[in-house]
Amino acid sequence: MPLSEQLRSFLDSHQVEFILTNHPQAYTAREVAAAEHLPPREVAKTVVVFGDGAYHMVVIPASKLVDFHEVRAALGLSQARLATETELVRLFPECELGAMPPFGLMYGLPVYLDGSLAGQDTIAFNAGTHREVMHMRMPEFRRLISPHIVSLVREPVAARGW
Repeated sequence: MPLSEQLRSFLDSHQVEFILTNHPQAYTAREVAAAEHLPPREVAKTVVVFGDGAYHMVVIPASKLVDFHEVRAALGLSQARLATETELVRLFPECELGAMPPFGLMYGLPVYLDGSLAGQDTIAFNAGTHREVMHMRMPEFRRLISPHIVSLVREPVAARGW
């Protein structure tokens, strides 16, 4: 069954309300935000980190970058790196590369939600493809996933015109 069907079943079984939308193909979280007509701070990107022998799912706003110093501190890791594309394909075989939803629970991964997203009213995220997005209320997401709320991000550096 397609992942959106698996997600739909998972969310329905937990009585979570959500909306599934479709848009033209978008590969980055910022492109998803533009396609969905949402500010980037309201769209979540799911990042998988490998550290100290285990994988961890971090969920941050599209407008931010992962700060590995913060990740190591928040997760208590001595080392941390991004999961490779090969690892992502293995971990999320039914997802398009880079479009995994922030449901670590479905994959046996702990979920860490950046505090700047935790205070939003809603959350939007890829639903396994680069064309489908799920929208749900943040309290429902937090109830379902029970993520660890931590500081994980930094602001992107502005491009210099030199």
